[in-house]
Amino acid sequence: MTQQALREAVVRANQEIVSAGLVLLTWGNASAVDRNSGLMAIKPSGVDYNDLTPGQIPLVRISDGAVAEGELKPSSDTETHLVLYRSFPNVGAVVHTHSHYAVCFAQAEEPIPCLGTTHADHFLTDIPVTRRLRPEEIEGAYENDTGVVIAELFSDGGYDAEPTPGALVAQHGPFAWGPDLRHAVENAIVLEEVARMAYHTCQIAPGVERADRTLVERHFFRKHGAGAYYGQQ
Repeated sequence: MTQQALREAVVRANQEIVSAGLVLLTWGNASAVDRNSGLMAIKPSGVDYNDLTPGQIPLVRISDGAVAEGELKPSSDTETHLVLYRSFPNVGAVVHTHSHYAVCFAQAEEPIPCLGTTHADHFLTDIPVTRRLRPEEIEGAYENDTGVVIAELFSDGGYDAEPTPGALVAQHGPFAWGPDLRHAVENAIVLEEVARMAYHTCQIAPGVERADRTLVERHFFRKHGAGAYYGQQ
C-alpha cells in the first residue's frame, strides 16, 4: 500500500467510527500500519473528524515513534498504538474509542462476558479488562504503559490477539484491532454492541451464565480459521 493510500484509509476509518456512533467530540482514533515501510498512519491530535484530509495524517515510525512525515502532531494515544503493533505482529490496524457501554464495563473493571453467539461470531473469549495502571505508570510514560498493560494482559492471561481482537483498559475504555482497518472498525463496532447486549442481559438475569463453550467455538470457527464456511468462501 502506498503512503497516500494508507492515509486515505485512515481518514475513512476515523470517519466511520464517528458515523457508527462510537465517538463523540474527538474521543477516539484509528490507525493503520504498513509493515514493509515500518510506518504507522494515525489521526492527528484534536482535529475534527469531518475536517480530516489525507495530507493531515501523520506518519510515525513504528521502531522509535518519531514522526517521519506530516506537520500535525499525532494523536495523544500514539504510543499506545505503537506498543500494540510491536506486541502483536499480525495486527494491521487499531481503533480506540470511548463508546458508552464498553466504557461502562471498563470503569467497572469487568470483562465483557461471552453470553451468546453474537459475541462468539467475532470474539472467541470474554473481552478482557486490564489491571489498573499504577501511580508511577500514570505519572510517567502513561500512553506507552497503557499499551504495555494490554500486552501484559494477553501474555500473562493466555489470550491470543487474533481470536480476541480487543480489550478494555481499566477505568479508561476499549481498544480493538484487526489485520486491516475494515476488520478493526468492525471489531470496534461489535465490541460496543456485545457490551450493550451483555449489560441488558445481566439486568434481565443477574446470574446469567456464560455461553456453552462448544457453542462458542462452533460459531467462532464457522467464520474464522482454515475450516470457516460462513459466507461466500
